Amino acid sequence: AFPASGPCGALMKAQIEATFLYGHVPVAVEGDAAEKLFGSNIPIKPSAVTDCPAVCLDRGVDSSLVAYPLPEKYYNPENETHQSLEQFVASKSCGRVEFGFINYSGKDLALYWVNGDAETYMYPFLQKERNTRFVTTFIGHTFRAKDPETGEVLLEHTVEFNGVMGVSNHINYHRKRDIREEVKRTMAGEWTKHLQVKRTFSALGFDKGHLPNDVFGSMRAFYYNNRAPPNRLMEEWDSKGLYVNYWETDCNFIQIPWELKFIWQERLKDVVQEWVGETEIEQTDLYGMRQYEAGARLLTHVDRITTHAVSLIVNVAQGNLTDPWTVEVYDHANRLHEVVMEPGTIVYYESAKALHGRNSPLAGGFYANLFTHYRPIGDPNWYMKDNPEGTPEPLLDVGKCELVGKPNEYSQGAVKCENDAIGPHLSPKMITATSGDDLYDLWLSVGPSFEDDENAVASDEL
Repeated sequence: AFPASGPCGALMKAQIEATFLYGHVPVAVEGDAAEKLFGSNIPIKPSAVTDCPAVCLDRGVDSSLVAYPLPEKYYNPENETHQSLEQFVASKSCGRVEFGFINYSGKDLALYWVNGDAETYMYPFLQKERNTRFVTTFIGHTFRAKDPETGEVLLEHTVEFNGVMGVSNHINYHRKRDIREEVKRTMAGEWTKHLQVKRTFSALGFDKGHLPNDVFGSMRAFYYNNRAPPNRLMEEWDSKGLYVNYWETDCNFIQIPWELKFIWQERLKDVVQEWVGETEIEQTDLYGMRQYEAGARLLTHVDRITTHAVSLIVNVAQGNLTDPWTVEVYDHANRLHEVVMEPGTIVYYESAKALHGRNSPLAGGFYANLFTHYRPIGDPNWYMKDNPEGTPEPLLDVGKCELVGKPNEYSQGAVKCENDAIGPHLSPKMITATSGDDLYDLWLSVGPSFEDDENAVASDEL
């Protein structure tokens, strides 16, 4: 996009006619659109096209977020990769993208770059998520996956955006499974783990917030472009335990390219740093996007203790839900809160200490999240230490609490306490956990009833 009128409009139009655009469509904007994208940065008397603003907008971005591109998407001649408009269009701000290929074909393949009638061998294309191949390339480039023994072409794809694509798909087979005993043991273990963390960062152990518009717009565009198979693939849960009920419902996954992940990580770190305060943090992991489907459940748990001190849940997309799918978080006094999220909202949480999950089955539709994690810089033993001076005191005693709303009202102050600092998210179930048995009882009470079916396979027999 570039200004439509004035000297910049004429300069840009002339330059664009002589520039290879890597499949991008030039759009001249004026009025409110120009004001929102460029503000007062349109010069009255530019001496060259490098004085004029331009921005590369993501395909698939929501109309409500199109006016908020990431700073990296703007034409900036001070950037060494933006020395000309042509260089800008060819840079990672615009035409250069990263695309991943995942092989679930059942055999090792070979990956080729296709240029006209010629193909150039690139890599061995091995199987499963751990062998995903991300390629830095340009919009319009074509890739081909072939069986090296027979020459059969299993995939041919022309890149149109940052993304990922699978050759076939992983399968998590659905089956009846009785996991009650294993869940009971797991809840006891998670309870013990959360007690190992001494350090806290906030009064409750969690809070709700909102993404910056430009980061949300970037995430929404990426999700939109990759939201369906073969870009969205089944997550490999059959070897990861029982925290997600993959044997009952599908759990899908969209891998994020490395360069885009880095941009999001840095921006989200700033968001979490503001919540944490003076303790400087470092990023340790960003995971997702995971898309849950109808019937999904997530067991109550805490995260990896050495690396996941403070974290974010980001809701990127959801649709066709018949009931809210709340995040269940236990505060520092082990009171249950249930937080309703909307696309673009975030939940900050102390993920190695604050027990969290989604035990109630997802009621219809789908729900796509990503997760990012941080810890104090260079300190894997952070959890053993006392709180530094200035850390908010954990909110333990809030006086008498009573249900004043409806039993199905979440994030609306349905529970009123004498101390309003408890916030609006206390669960109408009014549960204060004292052991892993309470976590297990919640899981059992909100899920489908178990029938003692002789056809159900006990988890220990798997």
